[in-house]
Amino acid sequence: MTFGGAKWGMLVLAVVIMTACGRSVSPQIDLPTRPASADAAPAIVFDQFGYRPGDPKIVRVRQPVTGFDVAWAEAPRMTYYVRSADTKDAVRSFSLDAAAGDVPVDEMSGDKVLALDITRIAAPGEYIVTSGDGVQVSGVFSVRDDVYRPVLRDAFRTFYYQRAGFAKAEPHAGPGWTDAASHLGSEQDTEARLYSAPGDARTARDLRGGWFDAGDYNQYTNMTANQCRTLLISYQENPGAWGDNFGIPESGNGIPDILDEARWGLDWLLRMQNKDGSVLSVLGRGHATPPSAAHGPSRYGPASTSATLSAAGTFAYGALVFGDSPVPAHKAYAARLKTAALAAWKWSEANPAVTFFNNDARNKSEGLGTGQQEVDPRYRRIKRFAAAIYLAALTGDEAFEPVVEEALAASTLTQTALDDEYHYETLDAAQVLVRQPTAPPELGAQLARFLATRLPPGPATGYGVPADAPGWGGNGVIARTGVLYFNAGQLAENAGTRAAYTARALDLVHYLHGANPMGKTYLTNMGARGAETSVMTYYHNWKTEVPIPGFLVGGPNPDYDWDGCCPDSCGSLRSNAACGRQRLSPPYGQPPLKSYLDFDDGWPRNSWEVTENANVNQAAYLRLLANFVE
Repeated sequence: MTFGGAKWGMLVLAVVIMTACGRSVSPQIDLPTRPASADAAPAIVFDQFGYRPGDPKIVRVRQPVTGFDVAWAEAPRMTYYVRSADTKDAVRSFSLDAAAGDVPVDEMSGDKVLALDITRIAAPGEYIVTSGDGVQVSGVFSVRDDVYRPVLRDAFRTFYYQRAGFAKAEPHAGPGWTDAASHLGSEQDTEARLYSAPGDARTARDLRGGWFDAGDYNQYTNMTANQCRTLLISYQENPGAWGDNFGIPESGNGIPDILDEARWGLDWLLRMQNKDGSVLSVLGRGHATPPSAAHGPSRYGPASTSATLSAAGTFAYGALVFGDSPVPAHKAYAARLKTAALAAWKWSEANPAVTFFNNDARNKSEGLGTGQQEVDPRYRRIKRFAAAIYLAALTGDEAFEPVVEEALAASTLTQTALDDEYHYETLDAAQVLVRQPTAPPELGAQLARFLATRLPPGPATGYGVPADAPGWGGNGVIARTGVLYFNAGQLAENAGTRAAYTARALDLVHYLHGANPMGKTYLTNMGARGAETSVMTYYHNWKTEVPIPGFLVGGPNPDYDWDGCCPDSCGSLRSNAACGRQRLSPPYGQPPLKSYLDFDDGWPRNSWEVTENANVNQAAYLRLLANFVE
């Protein structure tokens, strides 16, 4: 396929529219111990894992003005010291750029937020930051080249722990996080039946494998396809970050572990494909803790156009990646994926509007899965566009050109491509288009310019997060926005703009690692990696005494409240009484970025709206972080 000429320039246009100075140091001083106070963050918040030597290093000095933590507010000082964590000797002093009185309140957090630039601290070592008077003291952070590699390892390994039908045994699983293979009993994944015909053994299908989607054990084709593709894109963006030593069972086989893990998901998608090319939409599983204790039956939903398009695009992209692999077996696998992609595309073109709503009275599917996996017609067009781009890149078939143009003409991507957490695949497809060898060089410049209109590369204010970030799964929005900033930097025409975009992407990494108004690393149980305040209680159906490390939780959600039936419409007096008499605050009734609490309460407190993990967000975070791993 020839990616050139004026019409492809217009295509990219359509896609994008759619879509401190050092000073003398002070002598050593005795530092006070900050008393523990609820979950209020300290005055100095930062990336609790640390920083690479050559990167910008911006820590935040915060003064709460509104929110639950106002009682612990401390006025910023004008002078701060970076000190050796070991000796407490001052290494360098820094000044804030503005007095707190001159800084407006950040509406997202309710804080006055001042940026303290300590970029000049570049020598490898362990450090803390203190105010000049020694009253405000940060935790310890590292400066070293490989500071994020152990974090990436733990965060990546969560996909291994999410595998269905796969035993988690030592040494790959840590003590306390082992379990036998789950969902392999009678009428479970190897004998899953159609949800509408549970008594008909003729509908039994072998649908074993894949990943638990989130804190629940269900699995959805649209989501799994997104996760597989994101892992593969991350590998292509920075292969050097992904070794064969991440501690999963396939480690040491000569293949980057991320390709092994992506294949685990792809194999499940292949099992979900029917002989006619269509792809089943959802697999509902039983729940218990540990997962192997779940004995409930597995039920699947029928094929849909959105699920089939999602699979078609991911099969095609997988064929591109595995087709480039030097591993001989990957060539055959790539061919299999290509065949599956073309069959899925053919079926979706013949069946452009087949829908299936799980857990929904419309299809009498109540109880099949939890969240709704079906999409609206606009999003189906997005999926059709993306699949056509990947298939065009894979096959070189010019027949896909009018399909892409038709999809664009019929779409309304101008409103949400950069703002909706689930629609970033439009931009991913556009970048695949731009990277084709025959694409004219001006297309990349066009994409960069249009990204700049939506993502200005100027310095961050407040905590640097986008206005649409807080909400259910908002940490995933932050990770995806960081990816967009990084991609914009890669496409930038000059070094200064590239550096500015990359700094904004890295700043969002720092936010997720603790440079936020909660002063919390939003990954579970990362104390062994240097985090002083990581998530130690989160929502997951697999209850372990100590959390499995590395899960990214959903994050602050200002829309959180008791279940909608509360306080008096939950079906009975007993159920109504479960609502409680007082709302949890936080997360309720706080500024958006303080609408967070570590908790694992079930219905009707619905902690999953705040602290549940989700693979789609995990994959986005891995993709962002991997770009900063040497």
